Amino acid sequence: MDKIVECVPNFSEGRNRATLDKIAEAVRSTKDAKLLDVDPNMDYNRTVFTFVGTPEGVLHAALNAFEAAAQAIDMTSHKGEHPRMGAADVVPFIPVRGVSMDECVAISEKFGAQIAQKHNLPVYLYEFAAKSDRRRNLADIRKGEYEGLSEKVLDPSWIPDFGPATFNPKLGATVTGARIFLIAYNVNVRDPNPDKAQEIALRIRESGRVKRGTDGKPLKDSEGNKIVIPGKLKSVKAMGVALDEYKISQVSINLVNYNVTAPHEAYEAVKKEGETLEAVISGSEIVGLTPLEPLLRAGRFYRERNGLDSKASDEELLESAIKGLGLSDLYFFDPKKKVIEYMI
Repeated sequence: MDKIVECVPNFSEGRNRATLDKIAEAVRSTKDAKLLDVDPNMDYNRTVFTFVGTPEGVLHAALNAFEAAAQAIDMTSHKGEHPRMGAADVVPFIPVRGVSMDECVAISEKFGAQIAQKHNLPVYLYEFAAKSDRRRNLADIRKGEYEGLSEKVLDPSWIPDFGPATFNPKLGATVTGARIFLIAYNVNVRDPNPDKAQEIALRIRESGRVKRGTDGKPLKDSEGNKIVIPGKLKSVKAMGVALDEYKISQVSINLVNYNVTAPHEAYEAVKKEGETLEAVISGSEIVGLTPLEPLLRAGRFYRERNGLDSKASDEELLESAIKGLGLSDLYFFDPKKKVIEYMI
């Protein structure tokens, strides 16, 4: 394929295998699209699908996947650790080869318009497809989550980009758009209570935290704005969550630009903050797929730290990255199934 687009939809279902199989088959049966990965999480009750293809093939695969999800998922009974707004919570399109960001924006707009019209569904555009800066950040759009959506759609400043300003109880709302490659990266904290993980997240994420007084109330500046203490890492979103399946917690991280903050930089920052909290950091995981390059960078970093030659083969660098990041801490990390270049 001369033109390759990636789509990484996140569906609010991580426990019902029959539903996930239906969504997967909807993608597999689409011409000019290839399903690369299905990564469910029972505690999050959320599954990340990854597929690639031609621009037209990926658009049709995304529409087919949405149809399968819309039939099977009912948000009125959904519970999970991860923030969410809808059955198809977020559906991003990412340029991989021979495709511009503007072309991916156009794909997301076609996708949003079609699902909104067919399902009477509020749809919001984010990242490069956003019509205003207020809607660029996914976390800002998600505030209030599904439970607050019935009121949010009535707010004039949150009128959907596509679809009606009415609450769809079964499907909630969907966010779609175009973005650069995001690495969903979680660091494992050996404590089932997520308080330490959340504290680490607040310290490292770019948005930081609101400064509070001794009474716990937010402090404000002379103009009445809340004072924010910025976090230590740029292009990083993070939060602490419990992972009951493994009886641990995680610093759940989105590396929105791995050229700004790479996985190994995030991992080392979490370990550093963890030491001050006496939190045991045992490893990490990559949710979905990752490009090869940031893992090679991690491999060079850990080889140099250990006094080894950084001018090694890709295989040796990957081995050092997997060990240094603890990527097999929870389950075996197989580069052939996790690195996008090896999957296409």
